[in-house]
Amino acid sequence: MTNKQVLKRQYLETKTRAGVYAIRNKITGRALVAGSANVQGALNRHRFELRYGQHRNLKLAQDWVEHGESNFLFEVLDRVKASEDPAFDAAQELAMLVNLWRQEILCPDELSYDEPRNKS
Repeated sequence: MTNKQVLKRQYLETKTRAGVYAIRNKITGRALVAGSANVQGALNRHRFELRYGQHRNLKLAQDWVEHGESNFLFEVLDRVKASEDPAFDAAQELAMLVNLWRQEILCPDELSYDEPRNKS
């Protein structure tokens, strides 16, 4: 097998892990807290979109341009623990973890890159 084939096989065999992540601006203290079924893939997507000026969150994109990549921290905050329980709902667990971390990190609304959500 060639090196390319080995890398492809490793990629395909890698299990993705759901989790909560944050992108923090070290200068302003603002943060984006979100969750994904593939937490590492989501962080890679955000980094790629920011580097190439294609990010959908305008406040975050503007701060990225103003402060530069070196002033942002990309981190995994928590991961959904695997469960053998057939009634376990990973999506519900992820949503709960995201809400907990948002409360923990984003106390003042002005420190959040999160888009406003309906409170209904």
